[in-house]
Amino acid sequence: MHTFKEQVTQAKKNLKSILPATPLQRNVHLSQQYGADIYLKREDLTPVRSYKLRGAFNFISKALANHEGVEKPHFVCASAGNHAQGFAFSCAHFGVHGTIFMPVTTPKQKIDKTKTFGGEFVEVRLTGDIFDQCYAAAQDFCTAQSAHLVPPFDHADIIEGQATIGLEILEQLHNEAPDMIILPVGGGGLGAGLLQLLGTLAPETRFVFVEPEGAPSLKRSLETQTRVKLDKIDNFVDGAAVAQIGALNFDILKDVPSDAVHLVPENRLCATISSLLNIEGLVLEPAGALSIDVLADLPATEIAGKRIVCIVSGGNFDFERLPEVKEKAMSYRGLKKYFILRLPQRPGALKDFLNMLGPNDDIARFEYLKKSARNFGTVLLGIETDDPANFQILFDKMVAGGFSYQDITENDLLSSLIV
Repeated sequence: MHTFKEQVTQAKKNLKSILPATPLQRNVHLSQQYGADIYLKREDLTPVRSYKLRGAFNFISKALANHEGVEKPHFVCASAGNHAQGFAFSCAHFGVHGTIFMPVTTPKQKIDKTKTFGGEFVEVRLTGDIFDQCYAAAQDFCTAQSAHLVPPFDHADIIEGQATIGLEILEQLHNEAPDMIILPVGGGGLGAGLLQLLGTLAPETRFVFVEPEGAPSLKRSLETQTRVKLDKIDNFVDGAAVAQIGALNFDILKDVPSDAVHLVPENRLCATISSLLNIEGLVLEPAGALSIDVLADLPATEIAGKRIVCIVSGGNFDFERLPEVKEKAMSYRGLKKYFILRLPQRPGALKDFLNMLGPNDDIARFEYLKKSARNFGTVLLGIETDDPANFQILFDKMVAGGFSYQDITENDLLSSLIV
């Protein structure tokens, strides 16, 4: 019986044929900002731009090694993102056929990219509107075809593959363990692998786990000490938006204190993505930036002077999402607001309002919502500015001028309907 370290070491050897160790880079900007040695483990630089390749490759590699038949097995996965691409890449490498089930709602860019990685060896089937329907179809296919299902996170071979990141980190730091490792959590495969490996090799290393605020499956499970399935999740951070932590993964992570799991608000995450793009030239998907964003929440006394590794988990960013990221980032920084203005239907009323705007206030949206009122017109306004304090100046002028308004920026339900 091999130890977990021995299994991970073998997985790392197998991976060398397709994946040299991803860079571990000290980031000067972040190190200066937080007064610590901040290193980025660049999983966004794998061939498929995420660490998911490690788990899929290890699973298929071991399945083929244990297969005794003449004909190679058929592999199956269900995914709309990084796991599908890692799976497709692995199928092409081993020359085995795979079927990938993706929701019908998957963006064409992701479908095309997956097909490019898999080439002639993979078939993509679009099924259902959500992942659960897609996953059920994949399970039915496996039963009917006696195929091998490659899960995205809840399997020992997947966990071993993701844990190879830990061996690389130790080697790149010349076997000097980091004081802290910050990592994202979706289904928990990466967290389970690193905790299991480094709990033995680097027991003094502290772990900080990060989930998006809209999908806190690990944190809620640790708080209740039972594997919780969330009724609703926010899919914006799609690479980490998982309704339920993996069963095997939770069994490994169940003794982690719940306060070791931090939740990141989606709007602030967008501000971090924007900053990394503008300052560092790093293009990260939302899940990929979780470990960097959470640095702002950690007490300075706990990180000052420490050696910290942030696992940058993915760079599959669809630039069609850039306007949404910019919108959320500006909202978080207080530089953009939406409000409903009740505009008197009299000559000069609009001009009076426009004269209230400051020199750096810009109208990004202006739309009449109700045009039949005789005395007042309702206007949806979007205003951008360069200083959050400018909004209070504008609102004070509006009140003094007799204009009534309602700020809907933080009203998720209302703003989602009209913005």
